[in-house]
Amino acid sequence: MSDVMIPSRQVGIIGYGAYIPVYRLPATEISELWRDGQDKLFLPVKQKSVPGKDEDTITMSIEAAQNALKRAQIEPSKIRAIWVGSESPPYAVKPSGTVVAEVLGIVPDIVAADMEFACKAGTEAMQTASAFVGSSMGEYALAIGMDTAQGRPGDALEYTAAAGGAAFLIGPAEESLAVLEGSYSFVTDTPDFFRRAYQHYPEHGNRFTGDPAYFKHITGSVTKLLDGLNLKPSDFTSAVFHQPNTKFPQKVAKQLGFTQEQIKHGLLAPYIGNTYAGASPLGLTDILDYSKPGDRILIASFGSGAGSDAFSFVVTDKIIDAVKRAPLTQDYIDRSIKITYGKYARWRKKIHK
Repeated sequence: MSDVMIPSRQVGIIGYGAYIPVYRLPATEISELWRDGQDKLFLPVKQKSVPGKDEDTITMSIEAAQNALKRAQIEPSKIRAIWVGSESPPYAVKPSGTVVAEVLGIVPDIVAADMEFACKAGTEAMQTASAFVGSSMGEYALAIGMDTAQGRPGDALEYTAAAGGAAFLIGPAEESLAVLEGSYSFVTDTPDFFRRAYQHYPEHGNRFTGDPAYFKHITGSVTKLLDGLNLKPSDFTSAVFHQPNTKFPQKVAKQLGFTQEQIKHGLLAPYIGNTYAGASPLGLTDILDYSKPGDRILIASFGSGAGSDAFSFVVTDKIIDAVKRAPLTQDYIDRSIKITYGKYARWRKKIHK
């Protein structure tokens, strides 16, 4: 018997939405300030997205969820659960999901909780929502992956730690624009990245970051998923992998047998950085924007600590009308306003009076 997780009732994505803040910090700004530009030929991304002064994980989750609702075209009151996956909630004690639910008008008859598993908290929310609907505990569930990631000034993470994410409304397969074929999770206790209580910035275990963390867990989840579904990389039209930088997702795609053509959509890190829990979900929204009925899509997240969730979706003809009902992910990428390191540092409270 396969270990692939397949709900007893077929489910899928009936609506999706992206959100990326408008502000961009060029990587050259960080390079010039902290390294006198000595690494300017080897920067991990071109620029990263930065939240505005009045934006946080909750406000951005609301924006993405509203786009998902526009595409789903259902009454918000029919949603029975909401999960927000993030490692940057505005409150240490107070759920983000309740605020998002209140603004969307889906309280009080819902399940609501926040998910935490570093950069795979968003796909955890997707798995939970799929299981909830797939077991008929509710007709619709909302899953969100969103972050305003933190990086210590001058640290390597500061180049990529960005802001943004996506929301997915999960519902019955017959209403879906992309039907879930199955999911697989691969998890171990690998200490590649962590932030202790009361610390403002995370720490990373450099020698664990690539192997045995990122590459082992993504290849583990994807290989098990494909074996369980009797699929091979060439069966997929597109694939998106967690993208902490530009290099890692391209390398793991090649290791698994996926081509550059298959990952040309969804690879957003060079333009907006690493949006952590929002990274692979946001890449999936970009792929869906360009998908056609019958396309098969692979998404594989990675969360430090460590684990990876892999999913296979098949796109239906409902994608044709749904795409037009909300802004494309590329629209959010294109509307960039560049800011200086000084403004970024002030907005992100890296300097104080």
